Amino acid sequence: MSRQVLWTHAFMDRPVDRFDRACAFWTAVTDTRLSGLRGERQEFVTLLPEKADACLKVQGVLSGEGGAHLDFAVEDVPAFVEAARGLGAELVTPHERWAVLRSPAGQLFCVHAWGRGEPVRPPVVHDTRLDQVCLDIAPSRYDAEVAFWSALLPDWESVPGSLPEFHFVRPGPGLPIRILLQRLGEERETTAHLDLACADIGTARARHEELGAEFVADGAGWTVMRDPAGGLYCLTGRDPETGGAPSRY
Repeated sequence: MSRQVLWTHAFMDRPVDRFDRACAFWTAVTDTRLSGLRGERQEFVTLLPEKADACLKVQGVLSGEGGAHLDFAVEDVPAFVEAARGLGAELVTPHERWAVLRSPAGQLFCVHAWGRGEPVRPPVVHDTRLDQVCLDIAPSRYDAEVAFWSALLPDWESVPGSLPEFHFVRPGPGLPIRILLQRLGEERETTAHLDLACADIGTARARHEELGAEFVADGAGWTVMRDPAGGLYCLTGRDPETGGAPSRY
């Protein structure tokens, strides 16, 4: 049985009382429009680009500050779920055509059946592209989490960054979202956030601040921001066309 990943979505999880703020900000950032609302509580929406396939969705959550998670579209959901469980994932919510799982380090992710044709990746917008979900992992869980994602996605390239606290799991050409695993300097629960590749971080920061985001901190090749719904994300100094990172990564 095949568990090939045919497409990947990045999900933003935001508190329901800030759902509209998240949607307004991120549609402006990504030059997209909203789909119709879905779900029992109308808690899901997709950000639709022109002449391309969506790779970003928003979910309104009832508790906590939210974060981000990955959603894999695959040929064979049962095979993917079986492989994930065999590698140490927990099956949280099973359904016939989709499932929610939890990685060994505690990160939720989803898998669903893909029934459409060849997808088209969204373009670069204002010299930026949302192309990465970063998992922030405690030191005690980091090595096992790297091993989990590397084994779960055998067709993806699993490579360490030039800094020891980074590891990348990158899909082949055409798929829109890659995974960055970041080892934290402290023991805490696993979280996730979105990263945008930016031709110029300063220019991107200024535009995002005009749209309502707030500056949080600068790092070595990235800037941490907070969107109007309270969610943290990063602007990174990578080529938005290729995802290529500075040599210090």
